[in-house]
Amino acid sequence: MIQFEADCLEKVYELAKKEFNCSITELEIEILQQPKKGFLGIGKKSAIIKVCYKDNCTIYEQEPQAEIVKSKDINIEEVSVKISQSNEVKVQEEKPKEVSNEELYKNDPKVESKEEVFGKFYDEDISQEDSKLVIKKDKQEIIDEVKKDINILFGKICFELDEITVDFYDEETLYIEFTGNDAALLIGKEGYRYKALSYVLFNWINDKYNLMLRLEVAEFLKNQEESIYTYLGPVIEIIKEQGSYKTKPLDGILVHIALKKLRDEFPDKYVAVKTNVKGEKYVLVNEYRNKEDYSY
Repeated sequence: MIQFEADCLEKVYELAKKEFNCSITELEIEILQQPKKGFLGIGKKSAIIKVCYKDNCTIYEQEPQAEIVKSKDINIEEVSVKISQSNEVKVQEEKPKEVSNEELYKNDPKVESKEEVFGKFYDEDISQEDSKLVIKKDKQEIIDEVKKDINILFGKICFELDEITVDFYDEETLYIEFTGNDAALLIGKEGYRYKALSYVLFNWINDKYNLMLRLEVAEFLKNQEESIYTYLGPVIEIIKEQGSYKTKPLDGILVHIALKKLRDEFPDKYVAVKTNVKGEKYVLVNEYRNKEDYSY
């Protein structure tokens, strides 16, 4: 019989398999010593076995001294790699051909993500030259349609609201106003309900009529505009002197108001909404020729 020694039984079995070039089931194995880890190296023992072919063990027993093969005679990592590669080949042969998600859903209609919809609302990627939107229906027809649908929708809620006003703010923007005793409740703490309402209405108006949206709820938009205009006063003067500026992080509707105000004030400059590493939005003003330098 041949004696093998290694740190653990797994390794010592691998040594035997490599030496005899056969399956472990074809071998007669006698465990001479069980492996022990010991404590801090004290009492550590390796695994020792004696091995021979099942049919030839009597021959090896007649030999005076068993040959000892230790783990240093074989690279266990190479054996593991070969076994792993062999298993991978078998899996690949048995595994049916996979169809990629792109092929599986290539015929499905494309749906824009939430970020892309919000991007349209804030007009981040639409250049000043391309911002003209085409109105396919007659203005009055759009007003009547939207007014009818929106009043039916909000007529079912428990808030006491006046008839919702719908009109054109300019050629490419629809104006919707909520008034009434409970209209302020649609604003919510820090304007969170206003933001949600803006998102829902914009998504509908922009998708169906290809228009932008100006939403007023209990003079919330008016107050926000007055606040941001006060902040932008000194900013505009700085831009006139230095040529460029980056606003402080702005929240919700303030971003859109600041964007429109600065674009109106500086039509020949590059004015766009950007996002910092914290996910906060701000408005960047720079020379238009440097647009590509600020793609972050």
